[in-house]
Amino acid sequence: MKNKIILTLFLFASVLQAQEQKESYSFTLKQAIEHAIQNNYSAINADRDIELAKQKKWETTTIGLPQVNGLVGYQNNFKLQTNVVDFGGVPTAITFGTKHNVNAAATLSQLIFDGSYIVGLQSAKTYLKISENAKVKTAQEIKEIVINSYGNVLLADESILILQKNKGILEKTLSDTKEIFKNGLIEEENVEQLQITLATINSSLENVKRQKNIANDMLKLVLGINLENGLNLTDKLDVLTQNNLDLALLKEEFNVTNNIDYQIGQNLLTSKELLLKLEKSKALPSLSAAVNFGYNSFGNEFNFFSQDQKYYNFSNLGVNLNIPIFSSFARSSRTQQAKIALAQSKTELTQTEQQLKLQFEKAKSDYEFSIEQLGTSKSNLNLAERIENKNQIKFKEGLSSSFDLTEAQRQLYTSQQTYLQAMLDVINKRATLEKLFNKN
Repeated sequence: MKNKIILTLFLFASVLQAQEQKESYSFTLKQAIEHAIQNNYSAINADRDIELAKQKKWETTTIGLPQVNGLVGYQNNFKLQTNVVDFGGVPTAITFGTKHNVNAAATLSQLIFDGSYIVGLQSAKTYLKISENAKVKTAQEIKEIVINSYGNVLLADESILILQKNKGILEKTLSDTKEIFKNGLIEEENVEQLQITLATINSSLENVKRQKNIANDMLKLVLGINLENGLNLTDKLDVLTQNNLDLALLKEEFNVTNNIDYQIGQNLLTSKELLLKLEKSKALPSLSAAVNFGYNSFGNEFNFFSQDQKYYNFSNLGVNLNIPIFSSFARSSRTQQAKIALAQSKTELTQTEQQLKLQFEKAKSDYEFSIEQLGTSKSNLNLAERIENKNQIKFKEGLSSSFDLTEAQRQLYTSQQTYLQAMLDVINKRATLEKLFNKN
């Protein structure tokens, strides 16, 4: 009995442990982009929008296809209507009908011609294209956000490493300075100045650690994974920066028609053209036909399931031609409104084209500047490292004060962060430029 209880508890603990086990992901930047495009919440809904547009297109198509409808009806005339008929000047009350009536019928209808239906089919295709373009735009935006978020996590990682390194060096310097102070060779102010710098480094280090957690969770959100799951990034910031240095990209010609925003604008213009065609088509006649076939039966007793009950067949063919004649100029007003909307759409497309060209020039300039800034910041970092190293030596030899060393350290720390940010800017600015090119 005891063994059974122990086994049950062991199994129960195993189940709980399995439930609490979290998934862990490991991504390169390329893998992260691919995962996000498939699993990001906005991407999932963009796929659903496309499927919705396909269903809407089919719904519109079926309007012009044969329609079959059935009808089964039952009527209980518990009080028949009485009519008065004049027979030779003598009004006589007569009741017509039977207490029970049933009927069953089927109708086959077919739209033969309707101008608005033709325009509707074209609109459904355009609506599908707009949804597909929205999917492409969503994927591009997700890619850019993933690149930025991935880079922010790597930036935090590199900042932590550098701050930890700076902290270690500073703690060693502070320890050595305290020993020198104990021997009475320097003033206490030198120790205090280093303590202030160390406290600042510690505060910055803790802040960057918190920022890394936030950046990591933001990346998880973009990737479409639970915040509780683990995430490991395998790419390094310096490697990604080198991979994104592409001066040939600056020489490529910008074709605005390849940009997804311009394509969306073109589709919106097409939809306005179709709206104008729709309003004009409403002045055309529409033609439809229908065939009815059915049975009905009557009786004062409910015997409709009896073999002796008689059913009477009926059938007919109908053709309807609807000819718009006069609408008090309502159709004309709607047509004019559609023309104005079309003109507005053309102007908006021209504006979009000009804005995209301006965005390209700015993105190109920003990317080129980021490459230049990377070289400058790297050179400045090398200089700052040499200056700080010289001041370390001078300080230990008593040739400079702690203020000189602190200033050199601050300059070094600033140069380190500037260089890290310059690397991240190269990655992000290229992503922005490629988004305008509509590159995968």
